Amino acid sequence: MRVLITGGTGFVGQRLALRLAEAGHRLLVVSRDPEAARRRLPEGAEVRRSVLDFVDTPPDALVNLAGESIAARRWSDEQKKRLIDSRANITRDLVILCEQLHQAGGRAPRVMVSGSAMGYYGDQGDREVTEETPPHDEFAHRLCKRWEDTAREAADFGTRVALLRTGLVLDAGGGSLQKMLPPFRLGLGGRFGSGRQYMPWIHREDLVRAILFLLERDDLEGPFNGSAPHPVTNAEFTRTLAKALKRPAPFPVPAIVLETAFGEMSRLLLTGADMRPARLLEAGFAFRFETLEAALADILG
Repeated sequence: MRVLITGGTGFVGQRLALRLAEAGHRLLVVSRDPEAARRRLPEGAEVRRSVLDFVDTPPDALVNLAGESIAARRWSDEQKKRLIDSRANITRDLVILCEQLHQAGGRAPRVMVSGSAMGYYGDQGDREVTEETPPHDEFAHRLCKRWEDTAREAADFGTRVALLRTGLVLDAGGGSLQKMLPPFRLGLGGRFGSGRQYMPWIHREDLVRAILFLLERDDLEGPFNGSAPHPVTNAEFTRTLAKALKRPAPFPVPAIVLETAFGEMSRLLLTGADMRPARLLEAGFAFRFETLEAALADILG
């Protein structure tokens, strides 16, 4: 099938593109720099600058992974608007593409898997969180809700919409570990604040498999938690990573230091949710990396 990907040159998107190409699917990718994107994607990928440039090449499926990094800089009012717009605008373009294809007498894409994040739930303390858990109203929740609400509009044109609320994505060469590994390898790692906040995580390979699973299963729609079955607290994550690297992790970072350095954005580090993939497990999805120990053993060799 023809699969249109936004964010196809990102950390998750590149691995997804590779797996789709290996399975024989045709790749349609949106990128502001098509030439650079083609060098990072499997041979034969068709790259255009805008979602709406693909109206003459109707995709069968959409995967929406685009959006500016939420931790790129402090959350000023201007940056908050940029974070929302970077997600909502391209998601709106996907909905418009569905509408145009529907009205043209053809068929809108049959499915859209649209990214979201654990931030949808906001700070949940130590309570167990499933897709049914009411969110805590804060900026991360409002950002994710706007993103999800925009994606849901594609259902008006007959497109099945699945929303994937991801945890920290772990693998070599990028993602959450890229910034963590250098200090931990030097023995300079440590927990953030009290360390009691939960860090739901997922191996990149399992996240890509979950996206493929949601693309293929016509009976699955709505929100899905994209995280491994066994989340850990920040303190547990710190100990497990340090042990895997055979290094100490003796330098906790006090909450006040993070709050001073990052302002409101420090909530990404000091709060969390014990997020469980209830709906994926109920649907029969099998994780290859259920525990953090197994994931780090694979990633770190």
